Amino acid sequence: MTRFALTIEFDGGPFFGLQRQDNGPSVQQSIEDAAHAVTGETVTLHSAGRTDSGVHALAMRSHLDIEKPFEPFRLMEALNAKLRPDPVAVIGCEVKPDDWHARFSCIGRSYEYRIRNRRAPLTLERGRAWHVARPLDAGAMHAAAQALVGQHDFTTFRSAHCQAASPVKTLDRLDVTREGDGVIIRAAARSFLHHQVRSMVGCLALVGQGTWGIDQLAEALEAKDRSALGLNAPPEGLYFVKATYPEEK
Repeated sequence: MTRFALTIEFDGGPFFGLQRQDNGPSVQQSIEDAAHAVTGETVTLHSAGRTDSGVHALAMRSHLDIEKPFEPFRLMEALNAKLRPDPVAVIGCEVKPDDWHARFSCIGRSYEYRIRNRRAPLTLERGRAWHVARPLDAGAMHAAAQALVGQHDFTTFRSAHCQAASPVKTLDRLDVTREGDGVIIRAAARSFLHHQVRSMVGCLALVGQGTWGIDQLAEALEAKDRSALGLNAPPEGLYFVKATYPEEK
């Protein structure tokens, strides 16, 4: 049995999420079905994180165990051939020790949220960015975001369906930058709560529009109450960017 670590890129639009679902297609199901077609084996895909319906990934890390001998490059090519036409691609494949785990060995996760801040509707980026027509002050958003960096109880920014044992997380980075009419929010932490990034982005957008000030964001955090959340950003602007492991730091 060989453990293969996969790096996966996908468009989350057609899927109900990364994790296998009973009520619709998932990225996990697509890859497991492709692996079965290639190897004849029933395998289980384990991933560094979960994603909601509509959320994308630039480099999700996952692993699966396969009995049949394969060179990593050949396995990657075979999986990609079977994944078509699903918008999923294996962009990296390597052998890992048996004790390496895509989820439990991961020591850091990074996300990016993309806002297109303009009056005109989206065309090329429809389904891949959040369209906000009202002007956003990215500088104010970045300044407010620093109130969320560090260790906090993020209950306000946590989905009611979150299964994490504790709402306390340490946010290592939350940066907001403007690139033309794009506003990019980059977040990094060891792990995140369900909806945490989208909830933080939604509230930062309120700050950027002038609806909230920095004080309101801090008060929402301190409330430790989901009802204090101002806005949950839609899923289509969110991208899983990177998973970090001790041997790769």
